[in-house]
This record gives sequence, C-alpha cells and structure tokens, in this order.
Amino acid sequence: MLNRRTFLSLVAGSIAAPRLAAAQQASRKVALYANVGADLTHYDVDVANAALIRRGTVTLPASVQYAWPHASRRFLYVASSSSASGYGPTGTEHHITAFRIDPASGALTPHGESIRLPVRPIHMSTDIPSEHLLVAFNSPSAVRVYRINKDYTPGEEVKQPGPIDAGIYAHQIRVTPDNRLAVLVTRGNEGTSSKAEDPGSLRVFDYKNGMLTNEVSIAPNGGKGFGPRHLDFHPTRPWMYVSIETQNKMDMFRMQPGRIEPQIAFRKETLEDPVNLKSRQAASTVHVHPNGRFLYGANRSEATEEIAGRKVFKGGENNIVVYSIDPSTGEPTPIQHIETRALHPRTFHIDPSGRMMVVQHNLPVDVRDGDTIRTAPAGLTVFRIGDDGKLTFVRKYDIDVGDKTMFWMGMVPL
Repeated sequence: MLNRRTFLSLVAGSIAAPRLAAAQQASRKVALYANVGADLTHYDVDVANAALIRRGTVTLPASVQYAWPHASRRFLYVASSSSASGYGPTGTEHHITAFRIDPASGALTPHGESIRLPVRPIHMSTDIPSEHLLVAFNSPSAVRVYRINKDYTPGEEVKQPGPIDAGIYAHQIRVTPDNRLAVLVTRGNEGTSSKAEDPGSLRVFDYKNGMLTNEVSIAPNGGKGFGPRHLDFHPTRPWMYVSIETQNKMDMFRMQPGRIEPQIAFRKETLEDPVNLKSRQAASTVHVHPNGRFLYGANRSEATEEIAGRKVFKGGENNIVVYSIDPSTGEPTPIQHIETRALHPRTFHIDPSGRMMVVQHNLPVDVRDGDTIRTAPAGLTVFRIGDDGKLTFVRKYDIDVGDKTMFWMGMVPL
C-alpha cells in the first residue's frame, strides 16, 4: 500500500510535468494537431505571440475521433472511424494508427500498420508509462486495452480476466497519475418526453499491466442527475475534476491511494447564467492548469431555429469558464466566463507552459448579426492566459470544414 507521500510524489511526476522550471517550459517547442474529417493537420505553436503556423497534413483511414501522445512524446496514436458521432449511422472502418513525431519540427510520419477496432472509438489514452492503449467505445458502451509493442506500434488486445460493466455511453478512459486505477467516464443519456433518463457513472477499476479488475461504480443519486463527460487530475494534489455534461456542473472528487472517494466534494455551475437558458447547453472538456491553481471548462450550445428558410442559432453560452482552485481544499470558484467567438467549443488545450489556450469549434453555424444572418465558421480560437488564470482573446483562425467536422485538437511538447 502506498503512503500519502509516495502517492503525491507519483502524482507530481505524471505526464503533466507541472514542476518543470518555467524557463524550460517556455523554451520547449510545441506542436498542435487538429483534424478536419480524416485529415490531421500539424501547426507550430508560437506561445510568445499566441499564434499558430500551419504546416503539413496526414490522412487517416477514416475520420479522426481522438489522439494521445506516447509518454516519450516521440509518437502519436490516433483513433479513427467511419461511424457518425453519438448514435448516428455506423460505418465499417475503425482503427488506431501510430505516427512518429519529428522531435525538431513536430511533423508526423506513419509508423507501422494500423490495427482494427470492433466499433467506433470515442476516446483513447495510454497508461502512465505508455505500455498500453486504453480505448473507450460509446455504442455499445465498452472499454478495451491494447498493448503497445516494443517498437511503439499498437499491438494485440489484452484479454481481461472477467466481464466488464461499461455503464451507459462511455465517453472517456483515463488512468490515475499513480497508474493504479483506470476511470471510465460513462455519461448516460438525458431523459426525454418519451424516455426516462439513463443514469451516468464513473466506473473505477484496479489497473495493473493492462488488466482491469475489481470494478467499482461511482454514481451519486444512483446516477440520476449525473451525466459525466470528461475528467482531469490535479497535477500535484489527489483531486479529480469532472465535467457533468447534461447538468452543466463541475464536480470535484477526492482521491486516496488506490481509491476514489464516492462522494462529490464540491459541485459548481459551469454556466454564467444557468437560470435563463435559451437552448440546450452541454458542458464539455475540463483541464487543470499546469500550475494547479486554475481549472477550465467549456460550455457548448448550437441548437437552431428556422428563420427565412435557414437554420439559425437560437442563442446560448459558448464560452470557457475559469475557476480558481483553493490550494487547501481543492474547491473551484468561478472567476471568469469568456466567449470563444464561435459555436460549439468541443475541446480545448493548454500549452505546457500554461501561457496559451487554443479552443476548437467543430462546425459552422448560421447566426444573427443585427438584422442580417451570417455564418460563423468552424475554427481555432487562441487565448492568452494571465498570471491570474484569466483569459484574454488574441485571435481566431477560421477553417472551412466543408461537409466534414473538426472533432479533435491537442498540443504536444516536443
């Protein structure tokens, strides 16, 4: 059994690397990768000027769903699928593909053969030493583990010792910073006038050498009113933050060595105005700042109504919420909401130095502009992060996605 000091040491040494000197972080070259359909484009990240410089593009076997870097930062694993998102039409092409990352430029080169997956992958990550790939599937809800071969290519599936209950609508799979637990985030489904709510949960497994055992379900109130989507871990403290998509909340859970406490320690609003909803809202990604002092979440809205024969945005919050984190208790307190200047911010990422944020918007949407209607394009919005954790808008890069979708974006230090 790990003692608390050992546990915190392991947390501090996790992939976030929050204790690297500021000068080292500031000098590191960073690559950003963002997809449009099956195309994954590399951008240089100019942190000092909060700018992106477009470089090359690689093409996957199908549309990009998610990507995760190897702990060495020398390889990038990309999950792709020809299925539509959610419960949409299903395709037949589902893969994990490895790319070598050029350590000087960030350019991607295919590395080995892709492996096939049974259905559409919705999320993928590695364990802490990047010895295994953990993949979440939403329909049907499932989690699978695949070996990473000694040559860094994706390998065979790890046969699990027993059946796994993957809840309803798995959305993310992460391993805790001490590499002892795997947490499967299962969102459930919102209720409708004709169908009751499907409960959400966090499925927590003991994790060792690719094996998932001793499953425990964390489901406050039986999972009702609990639709988790995405989580992140504090870089130095045993705290886990979870965005609750369908209720627009941010929950904090405390962690102990080898377990996660089942009670919600703190629950906060994500929306700036949760009382006056104009349309459906959905919380999305959550990330803790590398220094552990701030927490960020995204709010999404894209529902439309018909005006003059066009589907036009009904209104709602598309913003980033910034929280300060109490250093003693981990309690998050909202300190800012800032518009992302486009619709449906599905994901965002913070550069390793903690000075810049990039927010991705997946689809173009028609919006009102005074008495006229214009199209708000998909694209990438860049913010500068201040010493107080607050965001300042710098610029937006509009991207023509055609009939495709921007579905994933992330940064990798080289």
